[in-house]
Amino acid sequence: MKLGTMYELGEGVIQDYVQAHKWYNLAGANGETVYAPKRRDLLAQRMTPAQIAAAQRLALEWKPTTRTEKEDGRLSPGSDFPMDLLER
Repeated sequence: MKLGTMYELGEGVIQDYVQAHKWYNLAGANGETVYAPKRRDLLAQRMTPAQIAAAQRLALEWKPTTRTEKEDGRLSPGSDFPMDLLER
């Protein structure tokens, strides 16, 4: 839910109505049945049909991921680790 608000208002992220709509959809699908659907519907009034369709597609395609060490800020050897740093 908070991600939807952040994207809608551009708080800490670049304002993006498509992403906001996606996150409101996901919040509603996961039990936030009051605020998220209302915000999504109000936001949709400011969006084009193509933007709404894109947001709905993104929500349907979204899959949760687990945090990796890289996302946690720790580096460990892996496919994107610059191995030449270990040889210095």
